[in-house]
Amino acid sequence: MPTGAIVCIDDEKLVLDSLKVQLREGFGNEFLLEFAQDAQEGFEVIDELFKDGVNVLTVVCDWLMPGMKGDEFLIEIHKRHPKIIKIMLTGQIDHKAIERAKNEANLFSCLNKPWDKQELLDTIRLGLQKL
Repeated sequence: MPTGAIVCIDDEKLVLDSLKVQLREGFGNEFLLEFAQDAQEGFEVIDELFKDGVNVLTVVCDWLMPGMKGDEFLIEIHKRHPKIIKIMLTGQIDHKAIERAKNEANLFSCLNKPWDKQELLDTIRLGLQKL
């Protein structure tokens, strides 16, 4: 029985597929894993999980997405659910956006693409210890 959910948001399906495989290998069935391809779908997934009584523990979000950038998404998620651990995953470094996410969304960590699987898993585990 999963103890909560990890939600990943990225506009690239290949990235989401890789995250799905790596998170399943790293955590087994310990967490419910959900995926979204843009910010709007991410909001819907997270809202639906909370509505269903599932505690969203961690959000892993891309920064450069169409419609809404990852820092904006994480700031809005923080307003709605401040206890969620927020991790940004990006191939495009925007130091202002990262700093803004740290200040306004309590960003836990920012990992660069391509990411290291073990670093991602360790970062999520470390974040979960803060809950």
